[in-house]
Amino acid sequence: VIIYEDHKHMSALRVEPGKTLNNRFGAFRHNDMVGRRYGAQLLSLDGRKYVYLLRPTPELWTASLSHRTQILYIADISMICLQLELGPGAVVVEAGTGSGSLSHALARAVGPTGRLHTYEFNAARATAAQAEFASNGLSPGRVICQHGDVCQPEWKYDGVPEGGVDAAFFDLPNPWLAVPLAAPLLRAGGRLCTFS
Repeated sequence: VIIYEDHKHMSALRVEPGKTLNNRFGAFRHNDMVGRRYGAQLLSLDGRKYVYLLRPTPELWTASLSHRTQILYIADISMICLQLELGPGAVVVEAGTGSGSLSHALARAVGPTGRLHTYEFNAARATAAQAEFASNGLSPGRVICQHGDVCQPEWKYDGVPEGGVDAAFFDLPNPWLAVPLAAPLLRAGGRLCTFS
């Protein structure tokens, strides 16, 4: 659930029975969150302040996630998804997973029948992103997150079908180094976008 305090203060929370959330508005029992509708207002234990319980969408995830790297925001994410012409069932390759802000939006765009293969150069960031995808119900299945350097000449996109990728997105310092290995993966008319 996303805990909404105000427009500048939101946080993602895994609800676990028996635990308590403590923040600047007071204490909130996880047990009191279970079974509540998204959008519900939850009073603190002292009854003086409250938070809202919101559905975790890619937009709210972006606003509340831990910034392991510089992230993309809604305006850029929307334009990227539009220009990549993503839709349900699409297969996407992303390099530069970072904090996973764009990845969550890409996963929603491709839907449950699509697939996102995302790669991160930094092992710790790849591990953290992989854990978040799993806890958000996106992996295994819709999102496959791996550690690797797609700019290395010997790089292999294992498990990604040649000519079967609808779009590729590179958030890399030198994206031109990754293009020669990614180009054969793209279907005829597939889209490539770089952001660096």
